Amino acid sequence: MLRKINSLQIVLSLVAAVMFIGVTVVPGQDDQVRQLINGQKYKIEGVVVAKDADSFLIKDETGINTKVVYSPNTSIKSNSFWGSGDRYAAASIVRGLRLKAEGRGDGNGALAATKIRFDKSDLEVAQSIESRVGPAEERLTQAEQNAERVSGQIDELMAISNAARGGAKAAQDTADAAVAGVNATNQRITALDDYVVQSTATVNFRVNSAVLSYEAKQQLDEVASAAATLRGYVIEVTGFASSDGSAAANKRLSERRAKAVTDYLIMTHNIPLRRIGTSYGYGETQAVADNSTLEGRRQNRRVEVKLLVSRGLNQNVEVRPAEDSDDGTR
Repeated sequence: MLRKINSLQIVLSLVAAVMFIGVTVVPGQDDQVRQLINGQKYKIEGVVVAKDADSFLIKDETGINTKVVYSPNTSIKSNSFWGSGDRYAAASIVRGLRLKAEGRGDGNGALAATKIRFDKSDLEVAQSIESRVGPAEERLTQAEQNAERVSGQIDELMAISNAARGGAKAAQDTADAAVAGVNATNQRITALDDYVVQSTATVNFRVNSAVLSYEAKQQLDEVASAAATLRGYVIEVTGFASSDGSAAANKRLSERRAKAVTDYLIMTHNIPLRRIGTSYGYGETQAVADNSTLEGRRQNRRVEVKLLVSRGLNQNVEVRPAEDSDDGTR
């Protein structure tokens, strides 16, 4: 019987150790980090994926990370159409913020930034995301501490069982129930920031227009109605354009289209700003149809709206595949 109890102690200790290690995550740990040439000028654009006291990691469109270091002399401002933008402290830079950094490579292969620029709207979105991710990470840390504490409680239960003789079965059942409870709690906490697509909608626009049609508003009304039934949802909005006009003009047009959709959801349906997870304009890139035809360009003049939900807050969520709209566009 002593050999049986000792084996159970080893198994339970291993389970507790795996649970403790399993919830520890280091952002960007496995990503490739670019090594810059010392003294050479660089301009890098991307999204902040990790940050510490005096530096951050920025991931560009190729998926490569670059370490950016900043100092009190670094110019950190928002972009402005009319001239100089607002100044910001380094603490304003958060994960998820899309920005541009300029400077020179330093002796450690990082970018010593002299200038950092970003859009105010991108900062608001990043801060909204950070406000959800930060508390989730704090809960993960608490889960680690709970797992460690429960592991110690299990050891104590096993010692009592040994002293009592014949209580090995009862101690094993109690320990199994404790481990199962910790597993369920850890899985729920881990799933809080795991968002999945619940539904998608595509609204189309006329040539060189960012005005919502009656049909587009009806589609957005349906998205808002579906969101009202969910907890922990996020709406992702991405704008696109056809190849009519210049690439720069189409980039601005796609951003105006995405903004028209977010404005309608916020102003008409009172969707909270924190629920607009991402709003971005891709211009004429990522076409879904042939731009050499009228029909293809019509389909490419669009905004895609995705309704995402948190697995942690919607345990029974049903993930529905994207469906074609009534007019045949995607």
